[in-house]
Amino acid sequence: MRLLIAVTGASGSLYAQRLLDSLDPAQHEIHVLLSQYAPQVIAAELEGGLRLPDGVATHSHRSMNLPFASGSNPPEAMVVIPCSMGTLGRIAHGVSSDALLRCADVMLKERRKLRGVGHSPSLHPGGCPRRVPPVAVHAGRRAGGHRRGRATPAPRV
Repeated sequence: MRLLIAVTGASGSLYAQRLLDSLDPAQHEIHVLLSQYAPQVIAAELEGGLRLPDGVATHSHRSMNLPFASGSNPPEAMVVIPCSMGTLGRIAHGVSSDALLRCADVMLKERRKLRGVGHSPSLHPGGCPRRVPPVAVHAGRRAGGHRRGRATPAPRV
């Protein structure tokens, strides 16, 4: 499978690392695209940075020349991980201001698999889970995006 993993600047870089660790580049053609702020968040959250397996291709969020920015060459699937509400909103409304969002737009246009992975609740010091009540605009983004065939983050467990 030809897979594009888009790592955003939202908190939750560990999820992207776990996904990369679970994929075999010998069985899949894997491409990684980092958002503008992903490197700073990765540096803060992952000691030693994001570990890419051998054979994984990387792409810049600034380049609209990457192969997936065109409907003539989309990957079979794209994962936006972690997918914040801001990223989901931009995808749901067709904003294509950088290569990551353009690739997501192409995936939707071509009716390819696009998944957004939300992050689990953070922990307060002392280990108490913090549950943030859903905000109406966030629920609207999920529903509106879903109706338009857009990405919807996986439910929190």
